[in-house]
Amino acid sequence: MKTAFLTNLFDLIAPRTCLCCSCKLTAEQTDICLPCRMQLPYTDFADHAYNNAMAQLYWGIIPIEKAAAYFYYEPLTVTGKIIHHLKYYGREDVAETFGQVMSRDMVGTGFFDDIDLLVPIPLTRIRRWHRGYNQSTAIARGISSVTGIPLSEKAVRRVRFTVSQTRLTHTQRKANVEDVFQLTAPELISNRHLLIIDDIVTTGATTTACARELLKAKDVRISILSLGFTR
Repeated sequence: MKTAFLTNLFDLIAPRTCLCCSCKLTAEQTDICLPCRMQLPYTDFADHAYNNAMAQLYWGIIPIEKAAAYFYYEPLTVTGKIIHHLKYYGREDVAETFGQVMSRDMVGTGFFDDIDLLVPIPLTRIRRWHRGYNQSTAIARGISSVTGIPLSEKAVRRVRFTVSQTRLTHTQRKANVEDVFQLTAPELISNRHLLIIDDIVTTGATTTACARELLKAKDVRISILSLGFTR
């Protein structure tokens, strides 16, 4: 009751609007209105987490337990606006909120049941300083708050700045992230099932490169989760 009252009070002073359509939000809504939320092109990957379009990106390349994404990412659509806000408009809160929403919707599938640790894809210090935060870490923080699974940014680091993957071909993406990551604390992840967290998976090049480095630790199992997946 108190939270709703305060939200309504703040909305009178500075009305919150939907990220996607700019309409005014109600006290119960966070960042995106119900009509826009209903337009999200959800995947059902968590229901068959080893055999889906995203998981197949890794078959024969790296050993994975499971892989899933919350929605299909498409530029210039609702999902495109969501990703754009959390990556380029300083909306760390949006990343964390969607981490919470995604994990609440997926908990019933059993996707998180045997995960020991969340590992967000790291950014270089320069890019993190420029952006102000790591969007994958914010997503992971939202997931952790719902599932209780701890997260760690200490196991692996990004050692080289890369150009944006957006306009690169599959081959160029693979080359762009080669030797980008470095395992820094294998003792933190040995004998554990890790869930790599990213904002978008397109070809799987970045998550594959990160997973290969994590797999250098002893008896590590890998799964992958992203907010968006490019068809």
